[in-house]
Amino acid sequence: MNIELSTKWTPVQAEFDLFAQISGDDNPIHVDPDFSARTAFGRTVSHGMLIYTKLWGLLIAKYPDTVQVRQSMMFPNPCYTGEPVDLQISGKIPGALLIKALRSKDGAELLVGEAEVA
Repeated sequence: MNIELSTKWTPVQAEFDLFAQISGDDNPIHVDPDFSARTAFGRTVSHGMLIYTKLWGLLIAKYPDTVQVRQSMMFPNPCYTGEPVDLQISGKIPGALLIKALRSKDGAELLVGEAEVA
């Protein structure tokens, strides 16, 4: 079955903080605004896997029996709090899905990848 799913998500710091607690990845670039302000990013950035969980949640909400076989992804640009993100999934179930997260204001790729699903 061919699918196309999309939604918007605007990340907030509380999501970064909660993901850090759940995952154990409490790198200050994700959770410490004062530290992050002094980095090249200038502010906190999302965990890459938080972005992926938003995409996976979009898929599972519509197709709850989907099972992931493998995934491959890159995070070319940072994802910041307060900046809307376009989440997109297209492809076939079962089969290969193209997954993307794009910054809404300029189309910058925040996550690009594939997931093989059954």
